[in-house]
Formats: sequence, structure tokens, C-alpha cells
Amino acid sequence: VQLQASGGGLVQSGGSRRLSCSASGRGFINYTVAWFRQAPGKEREFVSAVKYGVGTTYYDDFVKGRFTISRDNDKKTVYLQMNNLQPEDTAVYYCAAASFLHDDYYNTERHYHFWGQGTEVTVSS
Repeated sequence: VQLQASGGGLVQSGGSRRLSCSASGRGFINYTVAWFRQAPGKEREFVSAVKYGVGTTYYDDFVKGRFTISRDNDKKTVYLQMNNLQPEDTAVYYCAAASFLHDDYYNTERHYHFWGQGTEVTVSS
């Protein structure tokens, strides 16, 4: 599967942004799709994931209550709605996919075999 991330840009603190991860290829419904992000000078970190099939969602603590992940299997797209953005959310956001990923590994980067190119989000204070 190939992934294309989009939706990044400049937003003011407290604002919102919706990222999209569009997939091409077959079997999208069988993939867990996640968002990771990498801030300048920092390692890439897990943000959120939505499981294949039933669509169970997972969030890291720093985005709970502010970000919402969802998927539209007909459109082969995963969305990340980001609300109340803060300057510390500034990063390049990457989407990634893994087929039939075990629940224990949803936040583990090395288990995702397909990656999008990243979309940059800058939050000004």
C-alpha cells in the first residue's frame, strides 16, 4: 500500500487542523493506520492509531481529548482531527500502515512497514 499525507500548514495556538492519509492499493481495511510525528531535534513519536477492521482507536496521552483519529474505508483515507493545537505540537506528521497489526504494537514504529512522506504542522504562539 502507498500512503499520501496531507493537510499540514501554519495554525495559531488554540486552532485546529485536519490531516488526511490517503492510501492506494488493495486491502486497506486490513491495515492499522497510525500517525507519528517528529519535532525539530527530537525523535519520531507515536500520536494515534486506528485499528484494522473494527476501527479501535489509540492515542498517546499528550493528545487525548484534543486529537481524534478516524477512517473511511470506502475512501481509503484516515483522518487526524487536531483541536486546541499548541506550539509543542509543531512537527512533521507521518502516517504509517501495517497489515493485521497486533494490538500490543500499535505504537511501535518498527512494526509499520508502509510510510507516507510527512506533512508539516507549525503552531504559532
